[in-house]
Amino acid sequence: MSQQLIVRHATPADAPHLCAIYNHYVEYTPITFEEEPVAAEAMVRRVEAVQCEFPWLVVTEGAGILGYAYASKWRERSAYRYSAETTIYLRPEVTGKGIGSMLYQELMIQLRQRRIHALFGGIALPNASSVALHEKLGFRQRGHLREVGRKFDHWIDVGYWQLLL
Repeated sequence: MSQQLIVRHATPADAPHLCAIYNHYVEYTPITFEEEPVAAEAMVRRVEAVQCEFPWLVVTEGAGILGYAYASKWRERSAYRYSAETTIYLRPEVTGKGIGSMLYQELMIQLRQRRIHALFGGIALPNASSVALHEKLGFRQRGHLREVGRKFDHWIDVGYWQLLL
């Protein structure tokens, strides 16, 4: 990485790049339970829906998007309005280089500014790199659900990590 990394809010023009990152995980990993690739038009709608309430951030280097992170509602009831679920995806070749930490830290700054108190990260298990990222940032495991998803003909567990801001 020779150029400066910049974190900014996602735009509709980013959708093809977001799809390229996300669809790798859809097609080749159990990390997301989505099973069909997402089209750019659908990604635009997802970004716009999130940005009504929460940030959706991208990290760029030059003209390329290396990854993205966003928050969404934890639950619908009004008493949950100070809680959010966080999501992060990076291009596979840039994992383990501190980019995820930088991106997540900016997301947490913006969530604090919105008075969000509790963050939750759901992680399909096993996923040592995602667990390490969340724990490095102070998240702690609060739950483990067994065999709640099925992908690639295997049952998949999900763990939940929590951070109080």
